[in-house]
Amino acid sequence: MTRTEKKKDVVLVGFGWTGAIMGIELANEGLEILALERGNDQATVPDFQYPEMIDELKYGIRYGMMEKPANTTVSIRRSLDETALPYRSLGTFLLGTGVGGAGTHWNGLNWRPMLSEYRLKSYATEKFGAGVIPEGMTIQDYPMTYEELEPHFERFEYVAGISGQAGNLNGKIIEGGNPFEAPRSRDYPMPPMPTTWDAVKFRDAAKAAGCHPFPAPGGIASQAYVNEYNMQMGPCNHCGFCERYGCYNYSKSSPQTAIIDALKRKKNFEYRVNAEVLRVEMAADGKTATGVTYFDHKTGENVFQPADLVILSAFSLNNVHLMLLSKIGQPYDPNTGEGVVGRNYAYQMLGGYTMFFKDEEFNPFIGTGANGFCIDDYGMDNIDFGKEGFIGGAYWRAGQSNGQPGHSMPLPADTPSWGAGWKKGIGDWYGHAMSIGAHGSLMSYRDNYLDLDPTYKDRHGRPLMRMTFNWKNNDIKMMEFMKSKMEPIVKSMNPDIAQAGFKKEGAMFDVRPYQTTHNTGGTVTGDDRKTSVVNRYLQSWDAHNVFVLGASAFPQNTQYNPTGMVGALAYWAAHHIRKDYLPNPRPLA
Repeated sequence: MTRTEKKKDVVLVGFGWTGAIMGIELANEGLEILALERGNDQATVPDFQYPEMIDELKYGIRYGMMEKPANTTVSIRRSLDETALPYRSLGTFLLGTGVGGAGTHWNGLNWRPMLSEYRLKSYATEKFGAGVIPEGMTIQDYPMTYEELEPHFERFEYVAGISGQAGNLNGKIIEGGNPFEAPRSRDYPMPPMPTTWDAVKFRDAAKAAGCHPFPAPGGIASQAYVNEYNMQMGPCNHCGFCERYGCYNYSKSSPQTAIIDALKRKKNFEYRVNAEVLRVEMAADGKTATGVTYFDHKTGENVFQPADLVILSAFSLNNVHLMLLSKIGQPYDPNTGEGVVGRNYAYQMLGGYTMFFKDEEFNPFIGTGANGFCIDDYGMDNIDFGKEGFIGGAYWRAGQSNGQPGHSMPLPADTPSWGAGWKKGIGDWYGHAMSIGAHGSLMSYRDNYLDLDPTYKDRHGRPLMRMTFNWKNNDIKMMEFMKSKMEPIVKSMNPDIAQAGFKKEGAMFDVRPYQTTHNTGGTVTGDDRKTSVVNRYLQSWDAHNVFVLGASAFPQNTQYNPTGMVGALAYWAAHHIRKDYLPNPRPLA
């Protein structure tokens, strides 16, 4: 039996950053809004309160804020010839759950992509020739320009409360900021955060090497702040409990801190937790959605929630899974290259150095998730793709985020993994290590994609989503380039020990070590429905009252953490729903 609820104007599937943004923007139009969240309710008080929240064992190691694979997971394989197996133990990426989603436990790094990244295929071919794009690479342009998105980047930064230093204000380069960033119309809402000794060492070494260091931009309050929704943030105390934790100090940008408490006060807004959406329901003609069916974990029954407008605002992988299960859009087939849903899945490429200094004390217990200094000298806009033989780029950052010994204990490679030798290694090196990380782009490819698994099913009897993904030579070459540029800077800092951590040719994707949770693509935005799932307004080509938000819209992954782009796209879509769609519901492109 399926229970039917009273119809709503809008149903939001997922209640993190994009759900909160869309919820408050459409509630301000007077619409009746319902957000459905599969996880539990959680708020700064009482759920993130001190000292309970800073429990490394519960949250840092046992992933207390993450979705358990027994509840929701994917199957993974590295090639079309392999049999995919379920992702049974959290490792390479961590799926968030609960109100606020991954926005509650992210590190806070917040970026705008470089100018080339909005039209990457055109940029690469026009500047370096069509031959620079290797066979099987399926990169494409965004259908909207940076100039169109810039006001929405700005708005997200001022809502979220981002600290940083502008480097390009309306085309004028500002000393101390990132000279390579896309031009911004206003400075950040707050000045940059204080930084730690490791970042200062990197800053000085990078500057001596002719690079252009600047403070990392992030959703960590450097001072008291109040946003447009009258939500308040307090200055960060650098406790070192950002990533994997909710912020007890109202200092980290999160949906709770920036939007949700204001949204909850609106009489035309409602949210339900433990409500796991199973599929989007379609009208008989298959051209519009009629609502969603969800499983109510409190009552144990299926519920049909009718709605005029369905907005998928869940995590990127969940958005793709729901589109596949709901049969909205043609599933992608890598053998023929036809279809779109699941196409252009991409991840992130990382590398870096860890350095050990016997006589340096870094006090690692002091830190924030977005702490440190960065350089963009080897970012996408600054690399000759034709000369170097790859498409891509990376920003570098040094700055400690925590000193938690359970999951953040860098040790020299020859240290034993247990016993007396391991204890001695901790005694010798805890507090004496620092890292420089290269956070790189990752291109999309014909055979990296998402589809429904033919064998494995979830607890509701639905096929799991299958991820087919492996590293490619283009992106490994990009990291080999980064290593060649980073090594001289590392040597100039005179560490006692320096350990490189870069993928080498032939490296295979390994789900065990954590890398990032930056999963992108699968419901790509574009101007051509043959190569995209949603149009330039993030509206489904196949059902005009379905909008799909989040990083699943990225045609390939940028060199940056995705949240800034996700927020800007959400405000962009909300603007066009309010301005263009609501007065006359129809396909907008």
